[in-house]
Parts: sequence; C-alpha cells; structure tokens
Amino acid sequence: MSTRNLGRSEFGDPKNTGDLMPLEDAHALLNEWVPNERLRLHMKQVAANMKAWAIEKEGADELKASKWELAGLLHDADWEKYPDDHCRIIVEELERRNIDPEVIHCIASHGPSVFGVEPVSKMDKMIYAIDELSGFIHAAALIRPTLYEGLEVKSVLKRLKSPAFAAQVSREDINDAISRIDTTLEELIQFIIDHQKNIS
Repeated sequence: MSTRNLGRSEFGDPKNTGDLMPLEDAHALLNEWVPNERLRLHMKQVAANMKAWAIEKEGADELKASKWELAGLLHDADWEKYPDDHCRIIVEELERRNIDPEVIHCIASHGPSVFGVEPVSKMDKMIYAIDELSGFIHAAALIRPTLYEGLEVKSVLKRLKSPAFAAQVSREDINDAISRIDTTLEELIQFIIDHQKNIS
C-alpha cells in the first residue's frame, strides 16, 4: 500500500541548520539505493541545475549552493528501492543523519500533489519546477541524433503539447510549479538545457 502522503509539514531539527552530508556520502547512498543509472543521472542533472540556479540567480554562497545541490541529488533516492514509500524513506534517513531541515523540507515538497507538502522556500519551489522539466528535457534530447546540441526551447514546448510524449511527466505539475516562481517556462527550459547537457 502506498504511503506517499507524508502527513506532516515539519522535518528535521532546527539545531541541525547548516549540517550537510558530504557529497561523497550522498553519492555512496545513491550507489547503494539506486542501481538504475538513468535514475542516478536524473538526480545528478537536477542537482547540477539546482546548484547553478542558486549561484547564478540567487547569489548563493557556498553553503546555500550546497544545500540546493544536495536536495537535488537526493530527491528521488528512495524511488527505486522503496517506490510505495517515496519520499518518506529518504526524509527519515536524512532526519536520522541530522541533515539541515531546509534540505529535508525541500525534498519532501518536490511533489506537493503526491507528498502533501507545499513548497515554501525558493529552494522548495525551484526543485518542484526543475524536477519534472529536467527529466522531460532529457527525454526530448535522447530522441535527437545530436542529443542536446541544437535542442531549442520551441522544440521542447512542442513536445510538452503532445500528451503522448513522455506521458508519465505531469503537465499539470509543470504548470503549477511555474505559476509559483518568477521565471517563465521558456526561460527555465533554456536554463536547464544549458546546465544539464554535459552532466553524465
């Protein structure tokens, strides 16, 4: 039975603010929990987009950029191993490891219609927007002989209007996420293309 609605909106302990997992430990967790290389790539792409956005658009310092990156890297860490309990398992794991509550809340809010946690901070809202679009854009690149090279925003927008393409990606979630941020869909698509194309 699925228990994806987390049933709470508070995560972690405020006294752990600023406490992050070293990236080596985060990647070790992914290697243990996520055998699927495509899913690991998705999380690396979201992490790269989140970090770049924090630095370029939010003027983030090293700590803030690391928070955004870690949230992106681990947001789907339990998806493959514990599909019915995604993302309760990763949330509880990060609470056990005394990770910054902002990072845990960000992960918990990356799918509000599924997990019942509303995105509050800018980090929350951006992971919600970047997550679905990142995977969709990667799918659009994979069907092209040149992959990301020459991939244009208008091509991605055209694919978004085709319900049959990457049908598992919720257009409703994308539209909802975009409505919560001060960036247009077109601008975010271009940003993601630019920042995830070289991630492997």
